[in-house]
Amino acid sequence: MLPQEIIRKKRDGGELSSEEISFIAHRINDNSLSEGQVAAFAMAVFFQGMTTAERVAMTLGLVNSGITLDWSDLGLPGPVIDKHSSGGVGDKVSLMLAPIVAACGGFVPMISGRGLGHTGGTLDKLSAISGYDTQPDVATFRKVVRDVGCAIIGQTDNLAPADRRLYGVRDVTATVESIPLIVSSILSKKVAAGLEGLVMDVKCGSGAFCDTEAMARDLAQGLVAVANQAGLPTTALITDMDSVLGRDVGNALEVVETVAYLKGEGTRDPRLHEVVIALAGEMLALGKLAPSVAAGRARAEAALDDGRAAEKFARMVSALGGPDDFLEHSGRYLSRAPVIKPCTAESTGHVVSMNARQVGIAVVELGGGRSHADDAVDVSVGLTEVIGVGTHVRAGSPLCVVHAASEDDADAAIAMVRQAVRIGDPAPPANPVMIGRIT
Repeated sequence: MLPQEIIRKKRDGGELSSEEISFIAHRINDNSLSEGQVAAFAMAVFFQGMTTAERVAMTLGLVNSGITLDWSDLGLPGPVIDKHSSGGVGDKVSLMLAPIVAACGGFVPMISGRGLGHTGGTLDKLSAISGYDTQPDVATFRKVVRDVGCAIIGQTDNLAPADRRLYGVRDVTATVESIPLIVSSILSKKVAAGLEGLVMDVKCGSGAFCDTEAMARDLAQGLVAVANQAGLPTTALITDMDSVLGRDVGNALEVVETVAYLKGEGTRDPRLHEVVIALAGEMLALGKLAPSVAAGRARAEAALDDGRAAEKFARMVSALGGPDDFLEHSGRYLSRAPVIKPCTAESTGHVVSMNARQVGIAVVELGGGRSHADDAVDVSVGLTEVIGVGTHVRAGSPLCVVHAASEDDADAAIAMVRQAVRIGDPAPPANPVMIGRIT
């Protein structure tokens, strides 16, 4: 087969065979396709799309470019299940969800990513914990999953390596926003992880990749259809990302919020709690650890309330190189920004809306995210006590608290947050955090 003929066929709107797609994936992985050919293939898919059969073949082609994890030899007494989010602002759900599901008898080998653009990354949050190893070898990863029940790490070099090269080309050729390639990229790593079930959290709104419900449904339906045909039972929830999820945004700050949530300290943010428990219920039902989603939700609430989930989180941190007493003394092991300054409202009224993307960009500008893949991240900076949409505020009352490396950085973030939060009257109608469910 000639790669240029396959590219031509897709460019002209033809449907590629599984053999042709497997050929392309193999050649991407062994570098026998030039950067120009990989880019041309990605652009052809961007404009012409892919059928479900092509998406399945692309997913499996990327899976077969590396190893596939097999958990059967460990004799695990429960299902191997996972969750993946399409990304958002203040989305620390994975840090809470993995230990909750593990406390209910599931085994969660969660392979997560770093933040890029305005959305935060789970690995950056965990990297804020002194000593935590986000890149252990496969043997250590398997051992922690077996012994603790959950482990959250970064992608290994051997899992779907062709996807890493393809994504790198897409990132610099304006082809990231291709639904077929997003679907195959996400699912290739999940299938390669040897999962028995997957729940997708597809975010929708100003702070998400999918800014409209129609786009979110398209992505969710594509993920569920392809995953199930590729042999991975999958359900998707569409959740709101039109405002910050939880109260804090920023890597170490979100870890602090996670610890408080798991330990039951203070009032749990209701929108964040609903997303966590809804995903937990879905995972436990999918893994047959509960007879229904409702029963799964109840089991998750119990594991959270009696401290078992918090204990799992502490054991995971310790097993991956973090402090043994992190849950009790997390403040000792998380860096703090030198400048802490309130961002106050300039007028009186209700918080009518929030541009969550703009809030995320404010944190990136503080140094808490990346503009480029190789940028260093300041894990200490960010925002806390971010106000919720619908809240009544008075002029001079706080919209959030800014944690910054300098006064100038803090002032710049304050200006961005004020621009992102619109104050007026009357109060907006309540926006449900759960938008849809795709099975």
